[in-house]
Amino acid sequence: MDANSLKNIPARDIDKIPAEVNQYIVVGLGNEQYGIDIRYVDNIVRMQRITRVPKMPNYLIGIINLRGEVLPVISLRLKMGLASAEYSKSTRIIILKTEQEGTLGVIVDRVQEVVTLDNLHMDAVDDLELEGKNFVVSVGKRDNGDLISVLDLNTISLDDIVQS
Repeated sequence: MDANSLKNIPARDIDKIPAEVNQYIVVGLGNEQYGIDIRYVDNIVRMQRITRVPKMPNYLIGIINLRGEVLPVISLRLKMGLASAEYSKSTRIIILKTEQEGTLGVIVDRVQEVVTLDNLHMDAVDDLELEGKNFVVSVGKRDNGDLISVLDLNTISLDDIVQS
């Protein structure tokens, strides 16, 4: 239940509704903060050598060998249509296990912290569309007033890769 569906409930009954609580890893892309549901995060690793694969979309940076498993690595910036940036000491690869794509790595500018947000502090987002895809599923508000755009990991797909 999100904050929008709570509008029809009388104020006296709000406290009786159990809050759904989720944890998110807050990552930075430029000056923006995004949340990734911690249930999908398998590992966070430092930047490492990435082997480029020819004839792939620009967001598919290449592949890495992580403990004997070869994984595709994408730039979250480029996938979302943002400008590329130089890698720094803070740049990380987040290893995700998704239902659609299996295991893959996403490059983020930095990993900031883990936060806990409940559904009472989340608002659904319907109109943030980039390149025909909704990357942000909701926006969470922290106690200090900061906003965290929660990413929809189902939009992080490799479906437009050229088959050779």
